[in-house]
Amino acid sequence: MSESGRRSGPESSREGDPKDRSLADATWSSISYILGGMAVYGGLGWLIDDWTGHSALFLPIGVIVGVALALVLVYFRHGRS
Repeated sequence: MSESGRRSGPESSREGDPKDRSLADATWSSISYILGGMAVYGGLGWLIDDWTGHSALFLPIGVIVGVALALVLVYFRHGRS
């Protein structure tokens, strides 16, 4: 470390631009919402299929509903800026 207490060299350049960091955070949270929506609503569809005795009827409906709701959430969370 230098005498002022700051790091010099490659470590100091790792912080990056806050705008780039914000875009990366928004991208990863959007992906997480979509995958989470697919998993949760697809899982609920699978459970309904299991309880009602249907063979893969509500699972694809649940996945589609989960993706649709996740896209709406992503739009309201990140797209209205």
